[in-house]
Amino acid sequence: MEAGAADTAGGGMRRRSGSARSTAAGSTGVAGSVAGVGEAGKSRFRLFTGDRVLWIIIAALAVISVLVVYSSTAKMAYDAHTARTTAHFLRQQLMILIVSLGIMIAVQKINCRVYNLFSRPIYYVSVALTVAVYFIGATTNGAARWIPLGPFQFQPSEALKVATVLFLARQLAGRQSKIDRLRIVPSWKFWTWRSSALQRKIWKEGTWPILMPVLVSCLVIFPAHTSSAVLVFLASWVMMLIGRVRFSELMKLVGWALAGVVLIMVLNLGRSETAEGRVSTWIHLWTQSQTEKPIEHLSDTERSMIAIHNGGLLGEGAGQSAMRVEMIHPESDYAYAFFVEEYGIILAVVLLMLYLWIFFRAIEIFRRCGTAFPGLLVLGLALLITCQALLHIMVTVNLIPETGQTLPLISRGGSSVLFTTIALGMILSVSRQNDEQSHDRPKNEELPLGD
Repeated sequence: MEAGAADTAGGGMRRRSGSARSTAAGSTGVAGSVAGVGEAGKSRFRLFTGDRVLWIIIAALAVISVLVVYSSTAKMAYDAHTARTTAHFLRQQLMILIVSLGIMIAVQKINCRVYNLFSRPIYYVSVALTVAVYFIGATTNGAARWIPLGPFQFQPSEALKVATVLFLARQLAGRQSKIDRLRIVPSWKFWTWRSSALQRKIWKEGTWPILMPVLVSCLVIFPAHTSSAVLVFLASWVMMLIGRVRFSELMKLVGWALAGVVLIMVLNLGRSETAEGRVSTWIHLWTQSQTEKPIEHLSDTERSMIAIHNGGLLGEGAGQSAMRVEMIHPESDYAYAFFVEEYGIILAVVLLMLYLWIFFRAIEIFRRCGTAFPGLLVLGLALLITCQALLHIMVTVNLIPETGQTLPLISRGGSSVLFTTIALGMILSVSRQNDEQSHDRPKNEELPLGD
């Protein structure tokens, strides 16, 4: 009996000690799991996420921007009417870049569903601000483009370009199940728009939701910045093509656009006179000899071509540009020509490749999305950046008339740099979600991709 009791007591003690060991082991396991989760959480959090190649491109463009602005603003710094030095403009550009890159880092942490949710209010606010510029904005060179905010100036049209792509991506994505059957361009017989049931259907299902946001953006941007309106139209047209809008409808849209350009020129609307003058100058440069023209009579485009010639293959060297004194805006409208003069054609070709690389990286990100909204958003934003860079470069070599487009992320300017980095932040956000496989995948937004 005593032995049995002892055995029973011993068994109970063994069970209790085993339970204690199990509890301790469990506690240790839980603590280890918590620690592991904490360590994993720390390892998962990264400041720079998304496409690494794109980050390298952005860093390279930011460094080039500092070099270009510091050297090209020498003329402005030593103007007799100012008491500023090149260090002032360098500090200003550095501050703009630091703030913009900080905003970009924040933007790339936001998920696409948030962009989709707020695309409509962002678009409406951007349109309202762009319209407000014509009433309360500051006018420079005959165009109202900026809203003064104390020591800074805000250009709403830069925000509207990004907002248009964002809103159009939403509108196209939500209609992928039927987009290839929709008609978006109404008949030119405008008197049938109300009486015809078919025309009313076209307006309700296609024109209002898809086409009107693009047309409204182009119309409100056009009076102050014609080339930006053209840029928005081109990017939107390509987005609609990729978004599977019927090609016949897109060709009708091109016809309407050409008719609109003719009407604008006939009625002399917006900055038609300025545009016509630039086109005339461009044609004159191609058709007339310019060898005997005094340097004071040269246009900025001619001076930019001289700068490119001076640069040669290897350039004159940093800070050695001669044409920066002759050009009106070497730090913005002709930044590429200035870069060629100081750093040479070889590095200038590398710079061009960086912009093209942005678009090719966007194509790769697009192919991994699987759904329409993030894919169309990425391609639309990349088109804005790359096409703007190409327009700027083509102006400097006189392939197209002067446009006034800046070189994205390089030219001096706050609004342009800010919204370029926001657009890049959105692209990086989509890339990050591709890596995390965290995209929403509604069935009605599936975007068929070719092999």
